[in-house]
Amino acid sequence: MGRARQPAPTTWRNIAAFWLFGLCNNYGYVIMLSAADDIIHKQAEGVPFNKKCMEEIETRSCHGRASTGAILLAEILPILVIKIVMPFFCHKIPYGFRHFTVVALQFSAYLVVAYATSFEMAIFGVAMAAVGSGIGEITYLSLSSHFPISTIAAWSSGTGGAGIVGSFAYAALTEPQLGGLTPRMTMLIMLTIPVAFAVAYWVVLQFPKTVYSPGCTPSSWLVPEDIGRREKRMSACCTEIREVLNAQPLLEAGDESHLASQRSLTFGDRVNLIKPLLKFMVPLMLVYFGEYLINQGLTQLVYFNCANGLGLSKGSQYRWYQVLYQVGVFISRSSVRFIELPQKVLYLLPILQLANAVLFYIEARYAFVPHIWIVFAVILMEGLYGGSSYVNTFNHIHKNVPVDVREYSLSIASLADSIGIVGAAFTGILLHNNICDQLG
Repeated sequence: MGRARQPAPTTWRNIAAFWLFGLCNNYGYVIMLSAADDIIHKQAEGVPFNKKCMEEIETRSCHGRASTGAILLAEILPILVIKIVMPFFCHKIPYGFRHFTVVALQFSAYLVVAYATSFEMAIFGVAMAAVGSGIGEITYLSLSSHFPISTIAAWSSGTGGAGIVGSFAYAALTEPQLGGLTPRMTMLIMLTIPVAFAVAYWVVLQFPKTVYSPGCTPSSWLVPEDIGRREKRMSACCTEIREVLNAQPLLEAGDESHLASQRSLTFGDRVNLIKPLLKFMVPLMLVYFGEYLINQGLTQLVYFNCANGLGLSKGSQYRWYQVLYQVGVFISRSSVRFIELPQKVLYLLPILQLANAVLFYIEARYAFVPHIWIVFAVILMEGLYGGSSYVNTFNHIHKNVPVDVREYSLSIASLADSIGIVGAAFTGILLHNNICDQLG
């Protein structure tokens, strides 16, 4: 069903709300993998999980560690399913109900992972967070179509902020020399994030009245009240919906000050609209394939001794790799307001990212890099490439697709990064095993 769209004014409240949407929606995704891994290895009750740095590395081996790509796969598959299926029917679900679902899933996921006593229970919690993140990305990207383009920049900056805040918070709180907390206690502290998520939507955001009015949702009719009040409420809803549907779309290019409905699309229309988006989606998919192949398949095998590794243990080196990567993501995802990349540059970023992946594969196999600072620098660049590709892709889609299909286009385009991550997870497991076989 089409919905009228009257873009809300750009205010500090709307910018702040979309920044918080990005932060809160991606926060759990950032820390779930490492937290779940710590807990399922019985390290939640005060067992040291950061050993001393290695004085010398005489021989390199995998030390029997399973690939982190396996856990990544368990997290990304639910997101991929959500992104494939949901854009075809989510327009029928009110935004308020979608947001409530995301917040509830995230809150529950933190609790499940915190108290997990088995691998299966921890993975279930990770999957809950993944489903919430997938629904959230589709919801808030499509919601941005009802607001000025500045909300895309705010959302992207928030997702970058989630990476740097989440990865640093988890690394710092669990580092014995810093916070010294157990992963379980750290996860319980993170329950503040869903609370902030709820406040961002229901308190901070100035919601356009023409978009999925909460008073017209089926759930509002289920509130106990007398028959007369319920009939009045339903009558008001029907009147509002008729007004919305009768509004004529005004699609003048660049003019977002008028009322513009989202076109009613058949299943065939939705499939056909994917083709013109491929020029944006394929480069983004390849960038994400390269960076997640690095982060979840190769950096696990890149480590240094005390002298060349800043005195960090092997586990700590991996955690701080993630922090540096997220710093790069945050900087680049926050950059579109200042530096907007031309569309042609989007085709260069996959080449640069895949070159980084080749470099890390050679390093994981032959250990030729002399010091961890060099790896830190390359990982920072990896984050810059990934964040730039993400924010500029959705910025170009928001600007270039017809306004009456923008909501759907933004939501279906988010499928690209998830496909890349799934491919990276499978490939990362294979590469990890291949390198381990060669190292012995």
